[in-house]
Amino acid sequence: MVSNFDSIFLPSGENGPESVFEIQYSNGSATYDWGHVTRGQGNFSVQQCGIRGLNRYKPGMPYKPGWSTNLPTQNLAAIYAAGDKRKDVTVLDIEAYKTANPSFNITYQVAPYQNTGLYNQKYLPRKGETSGQVELNYSNNFRTIRYADVLLMAAEAYNKSGNDIKAQTYLNLVRRRAFGDQLHDITATGTVLYEAILAERRLELAMEGERFFDLVRTGKAASVLGPLGLVAGKHELFPIPQGEVDLAGLTQNPGY
Repeated sequence: MVSNFDSIFLPSGENGPESVFEIQYSNGSATYDWGHVTRGQGNFSVQQCGIRGLNRYKPGMPYKPGWSTNLPTQNLAAIYAAGDKRKDVTVLDIEAYKTANPSFNITYQVAPYQNTGLYNQKYLPRKGETSGQVELNYSNNFRTIRYADVLLMAAEAYNKSGNDIKAQTYLNLVRRRAFGDQLHDITATGTVLYEAILAERRLELAMEGERFFDLVRTGKAASVLGPLGLVAGKHELFPIPQGEVDLAGLTQNPGY
């Protein structure tokens, strides 16, 4: 594992020693045309994560504006323990950042849907990472599988097979990087250890697209996401595209 969690999501951290699989993006031959056949060659999700209406021209301001979707929740921000270095890498509190950087004279528009005041720092659009039609050509690779994810998979598997010592070992490798010490090691066993591993996955992999699938596969989606609008028995699955249903005579997933 790399020692600096922050470096994983910077351009210098792409395809690093902790990378297992990354989707590669570039902007070397960027198009300016929204109607172009490929619509650009960049990571479009980066634009989605940005702060709407941000005054990006102020000297020293590292960020570029975006469309204010895929926002972290206040609930997520609150579960990081004091001293966990992952919080500031994962969550940007724009008002706190504005207060800490008065010289930038930051102005922005509030997110139009489910505003939380927080933004996905891991994939926040930054200056120098795009070209051509700005929104279409961010060069940030998408980190699909990281070594820390593999360690937590291993911890979960060993816990389920009854080897809690191994499970603790892999879990605590992740936590020691997060806190920079061994004072936050987990010593629990059994079901308590299992829940600690799942909680660690949320902290380590937040805003990387893993949480929903973890909740579904562990049977927690209805209880956690039900109050937010998930319909049990339907939303655990995606709809099958109607064209494929018609072509192959498939049965549509329930509820669609």
